[in-house]
Amino acid sequence: MPAALRGGARTKAKPRAKAPSSPRKSRGPSKAQAGYAPGKLGAAGRIGLSPAHALLAAGGVLAAMAVVALATGDRAERLGQGVQAAIGQQFAALGFRLNAVHLQGASPAATADILSAAGVYKDQPVLGLDLEALRGRVEAVGWVEEARIVRLLPDTLIIAISERRQLAVWQHHGTSRVIDAEGRVIPEANPLGSANLPLVVGQGADQHAAAILPRIAARPRLMNRVEALVRVDDRRWDLRLKDGSLVQLPAVDEEAALIQLEQLDQRSRILELGFARIDLRDPTMVAVRPRDQVRSSGLIADGA
Repeated sequence: MPAALRGGARTKAKPRAKAPSSPRKSRGPSKAQAGYAPGKLGAAGRIGLSPAHALLAAGGVLAAMAVVALATGDRAERLGQGVQAAIGQQFAALGFRLNAVHLQGASPAATADILSAAGVYKDQPVLGLDLEALRGRVEAVGWVEEARIVRLLPDTLIIAISERRQLAVWQHHGTSRVIDAEGRVIPEANPLGSANLPLVVGQGADQHAAAILPRIAARPRLMNRVEALVRVDDRRWDLRLKDGSLVQLPAVDEEAALIQLEQLDQRSRILELGFARIDLRDPTMVAVRPRDQVRSSGLIADGA
């Protein structure tokens, strides 16, 4: 006998009708499916990293940065270096290894010295590179005026330099060195391979060459005949010509003396005559000594 219910008779519940299934358009794999990579992780996929690996690596970097931020003094520096090396090794295993070095702004003569000083090598962890220390090593090379280091992930290093311009070969105390426009020696430059550079000789010639050389170079007829510029008592210049002639310039107003020599050469082709000495030290008089030591009429020769 069916049990009675308080407040009324017990009735049998009707079964609910199933809702008709509606067709759905395929929307591709859901975000939860394996293989989904957000836009910011797309680059990781292009270098062979899975999104999971990339996220783990990024988390490691953030944790390392936090540790370094909490450290102070020398401890911070040492800890930072250790963390940087550890990060570099971890990322190297994921493909961040040095594969290419591009050197910009260097001449062929300077390239080998700069790369040697940089001290980088193939498959070195890119993120483990200390760029500031690398820049210091490069700028210690005599060829280099200034350097800029750029790291391009995942595997490229760019070394861009401003090279010191070779000005002349400086000969002093029997030693020849290549100098730049400021008179600084470029130790790595080979003077024997710089035959196209002018030769300056004597104490102080390195510091004063940049002032006199443009004035001589502006006169190709004279420049082509000059064998060396000799600094005398660190006060003035003598020009030794290839034919053995000597042109003595004054200690002041070199430009006026060169103009005087240029005018004399235009009138009498004096540079072609092979005089032993042309003395321009006195602005009021040009003294010329012929090779045979015979005084020439119209020209005044001074003493030795």
